[in-house]
Amino acid sequence: MESVTLTTGRLLLRTLTSDDIDAVHAICQDPAIQRWISVPAPYERGHAEHFVERLVADGWRSGTNCTFGFLPLGGGPLMGAVSAHRRTGTWEIGYWTAKEHRGHGHTVEAVGAVARWIFTELGAGRLEWRAEVGNEGSRAVAEKAGFVVEGVLRAALLQRDTLRDAWVGALLPSDLGLPATHPYLPARS
Repeated sequence: MESVTLTTGRLLLRTLTSDDIDAVHAICQDPAIQRWISVPAPYERGHAEHFVERLVADGWRSGTNCTFGFLPLGGGPLMGAVSAHRRTGTWEIGYWTAKEHRGHGHTVEAVGAVARWIFTELGAGRLEWRAEVGNEGSRAVAEKAGFVVEGVLRAALLQRDTLRDAWVGALLPSDLGLPATHPYLPARS
C-alpha cells in the first residue's frame, strides 16, 4: 500500500519520514508517553530511527499498519501521530501527542480524519481503541472522537513485562454518519 496524505481544517496528516526522527525522539522523552504508550524507556534516538524508518515504512508497505504524523496545515512542527493497524476482523487505532499540543483538539481531529479514511477507503466495519485503565487523556480523545467505551479487558495489555487491564471502545461507520460495508443487527437489551 502506498502511504496517504490527509488534511483537515487545521491539520496535515502524512507518513513520518527520516526528517521527523529528531521530533519523534524529543516527543517520546515525555514521561507521560513513556508511562502510557508501549515505547522503550528510556527512549533513545535509535528507537526513533527504527520506528520511523522500519516500523512505519514496513507497515505502509504491507498495508497492515498505517501511521500518520500530524502537523499544522500551514506548516509547523510535528504535533503527534495516529496509527491504525489491522487486527483479525477489525482495525485498531492508537495515538500520541506532544505535551505542548495537548488539550487543543488536534488529536481528536487527527483521529477523526484517520477513522473516516479507514471506513471509506479501507472498508473497515469497526475501529477499536484500547488504552490502559487510568489513561484518562487517551480516553478523553477517544470519546470526543465518537468512540463508545465498551468495557474493561482484564490483563489485555502487556506493558513493561506486566499484563495490565485495558479499556476498550469502538467506533462504527454509522457513528460518523457513514454507510457500513455490512448490515449491523445490535443485540436487544
